[in-house]
Amino acid sequence: MFTFRSSCRIAPRVSTAHLPDNNAFPLALPAIHASHAGTWMRTGGEGSTTRGVSKGDAVTAAADTPMLMLNAPLVATRLGYPDLSGLDLLELFAFVHPAQFCVPTPKGLASALDLAEPVGDDAVPLLLQQAAGVLLARCQRDDWAEREGGWSALQSLIRMRWPWGQVLAPHIRRPDKAERWLFATLPEWEEAPERPQPAQVAIGQAETEAELARLTGSGAEKREGQRHYARETSRIFAPRAKRGEPHMMLAQAGTGIGKTLGYLAPASLWSKAAQGTVWVSTFTKNLQRQLRSESARAWPDTRPDGSRPVVVRKGRENYLCLLNLEDALQGGFGGRAAILAVLVARWAAFTRDGDMIGGDMPGWLGTLFRHRAIKSLTDQRGECVYAGCPHYKKCFIERAARASAQADLVIANHALVMVNAARGGAAGRDHAQRPTRIIFDEGHHVFEAADSTFAAELTGREAIELKRWVTGPERKKGNRRRGLAARLADVASYDDAGGQAVEDAVTAAELLPSEGWLGRINDGEPYGPIESLFAAVRALTYARDESGTDAGYGIETEIAQLPGDFVEVAQQAEIALAALRTPLVKLGGRLEAIMEDAPDWLDAQGRARIEGARQSLAWRVDLLAAWEALLSRLSGPADPEFVDWLAVDRSDAREYDIGLHRRWLDPMKPFARTVLEPAHGVMLTSATLAERAETADDHGNAQDWTSAISRSGAAHLPTPPLIMSAQSPFDYAARAEVLIVTDIKRGDLPALAGAYARIIEAAEGGVLGLFTAIRRLRVVHGRIADRLARSGLPLYAQHVDPIDTGTLVDIFRDDPKASLLGTDALRDGVDVPGESLRCVVMEQVPWPRPTILHRARRLAVDADATGRPGGGKAHDDRIIRARLAQAFGRLIRSRDDAGHFVVLSSAFPSRFLSAFPEGTPVLRLSLDEALTRIALGMGKSGGDAMADIGADISNGAQPAAEDNP
Repeated sequence: MFTFRSSCRIAPRVSTAHLPDNNAFPLALPAIHASHAGTWMRTGGEGSTTRGVSKGDAVTAAADTPMLMLNAPLVATRLGYPDLSGLDLLELFAFVHPAQFCVPTPKGLASALDLAEPVGDDAVPLLLQQAAGVLLARCQRDDWAEREGGWSALQSLIRMRWPWGQVLAPHIRRPDKAERWLFATLPEWEEAPERPQPAQVAIGQAETEAELARLTGSGAEKREGQRHYARETSRIFAPRAKRGEPHMMLAQAGTGIGKTLGYLAPASLWSKAAQGTVWVSTFTKNLQRQLRSESARAWPDTRPDGSRPVVVRKGRENYLCLLNLEDALQGGFGGRAAILAVLVARWAAFTRDGDMIGGDMPGWLGTLFRHRAIKSLTDQRGECVYAGCPHYKKCFIERAARASAQADLVIANHALVMVNAARGGAAGRDHAQRPTRIIFDEGHHVFEAADSTFAAELTGREAIELKRWVTGPERKKGNRRRGLAARLADVASYDDAGGQAVEDAVTAAELLPSEGWLGRINDGEPYGPIESLFAAVRALTYARDESGTDAGYGIETEIAQLPGDFVEVAQQAEIALAALRTPLVKLGGRLEAIMEDAPDWLDAQGRARIEGARQSLAWRVDLLAAWEALLSRLSGPADPEFVDWLAVDRSDAREYDIGLHRRWLDPMKPFARTVLEPAHGVMLTSATLAERAETADDHGNAQDWTSAISRSGAAHLPTPPLIMSAQSPFDYAARAEVLIVTDIKRGDLPALAGAYARIIEAAEGGVLGLFTAIRRLRVVHGRIADRLARSGLPLYAQHVDPIDTGTLVDIFRDDPKASLLGTDALRDGVDVPGESLRCVVMEQVPWPRPTILHRARRLAVDADATGRPGGGKAHDDRIIRARLAQAFGRLIRSRDDAGHFVVLSSAFPSRFLSAFPEGTPVLRLSLDEALTRIALGMGKSGGDAMADIGADISNGAQPAAEDNP
């Protein structure tokens, strides 16, 4: 990479065990900091000074001399120089403190290291030198908590020419005896007997209230809404009366009710009394982290036997695969990716549970290396060899699966719960109970999760993954035993029929797409029947596209009126898939026979490996069957239960996948059959389940549950669900205001950008901007970021900044002056209470994207219990109101929060206003009038400001009335 010049003075190695870290010497190397407001450099050594420089001078200096910087990819983006490299403080922090949290900003770094926060951009270079000195000093301390393995890891990094290697070398002493390698230090999991069936117990409402009082604490405010919610939740834990009829509840809990402890109180009582497992399912990782924290009030961290009563479970693709890591460390990765592998190994030695995606691995670590290596270190597409892996007994995934089978509370996500239920849970490799008591928090997302889980997609990417699982990788690296022939070699040599089935499967899989398939299709030279099918899909989709091929987005067309040659190609592909499925079915049968009449050489580890192969086979056989069913439909009548279409997926006009897609018209049918009917008690809960009705019914209820019942699967059960609602305790009328700006013309991007800039300036930061299109987000950000930064208002954005979404939210939460622009991922699940979020801005009404699937559901008449049709305009309106409600829910997260919700669109029909909490003031006004109200709101405490604003309603701003339909 580069070498250090002799003139660079490295901080001397001194004993600092008796000194506080923040008294360490600043590292005497030059430092650079770049923001949208400008660029600053500080020289190293005695007499150091900081000065502002041009981007060109900064790039020249950074290319000539290794410089300290924070988040090199972000600095490179700000300087417009993608090849920038240097001494990134985040990489050093990840080495010194693996598995510790740090917001990747100057303020966040200062806070993590107990240093003074820089007062301006020009003070950041000095902070970087000070932070480097602190981190180096910590490596010299005798009480450095993460010392184990540090010296050995550093030797590997020095050989890889890691920029920090030579700087760190004088500060980490060589241990007296050889350090144990990572894979020798990890503890092994132990097998445990299967947990017996839970006892049939009922939880009383009085004891639920008592448990809730214990969890909230003696000094906590008693909230009647929370107590009512907890009492009602206890009903889903009663013994089930009939098979296939679970206790089903839909529970709406307004923001601030405290629903987490509300359902954990009866859940903890039931799990302890029944000795059973409760599954709490979320849609976002943020809520999983919150649940893990809140559950500590109800359960200890560990039981007396050392096991954990609360376990977080995610899909296998979230966890570090130790065999993948070993392959990477032994040459599978090169260049910067190899350095990342060593830093991940450092993290693996100290992680709580091996969760790489949303766990205790910093989300920014992978983005520092501008590489997809993080993903390739996880278990992708079920390629695991299970007991055939040398690290099987230390595997993070297996540890989590076994721990969940013994847990009182399993915190999971919607997709995993559905997959676990579909595969029978306790049966098979996961060793986890089938979920029978389930609480779906963020329940308004269950429909989308089911829609994705029960889908069938025959695409190039999926087909390549299947081929890799059968034949092994085309470019083999490392020592992984991949592919059926490798992992079942001993079985094949023992059982001739099984060996022949493996050979037949490998031969049949050769007809699946391989690397370079997209290029061959574009060149008109597809190989094999499956690639020929994708070529036909691509040609027909482009032929029927009416959106314009220059749009840059994916295109699709319905499967209807297909030409004869297309059907013929599909039939050949179906034959090829059947030729692969047949030997896989036969192999599954042979493995089952071997398990029933096990040979003498088959030990426990071998049995576990074969059982894992059986489960993987069953998954692939089901996948192939779904693909064949999709292809067979092409030559016959359409199935009214499904929506089928062809698609070419593109990003910025670049094609990345081609395929056929199938979705259930109503995905809650398979959800009800697979998840609800086998369960004993299920609750869907959210702040936005039901809609606000225009008028109250005879019982005074002003909520419409029609859509919630339909989208929960409850309509497919023989008995109606229990329904309850607890209203938010927040005073929205006094603490929030909806402003509909009427003078921003749709499509006028300069005006839109100017509006965002002026709103952020009026609010003095703390703005969450939500966009319905990535292109508009990028244009707005590009126009206003520099302007805002010069005012001391940093602006971050999804799809622009090289930072993962979770880290962007962490940065936003940590700095009340910062603002954040994003898309759908930020509309829901973002919890930023307090001053950091005081204004939410939507650039337009969030209309549904007019896809083929959306059109089919819009036209469908899904008659509910009242016989009222649910398609057409009403279908769209429900989606829009739900999105608005979710976005508004980001604004007021605590009793002291206050702020504005702004929509920059005059085309805002009044029928959407029921998305907002009752009593919330809604005004249509000009941008200038909106800016005045936002600025006034920022100058006072929330309640006082909103009271003054309410008094001004008659002065120019008009309450919302019916507008464009």
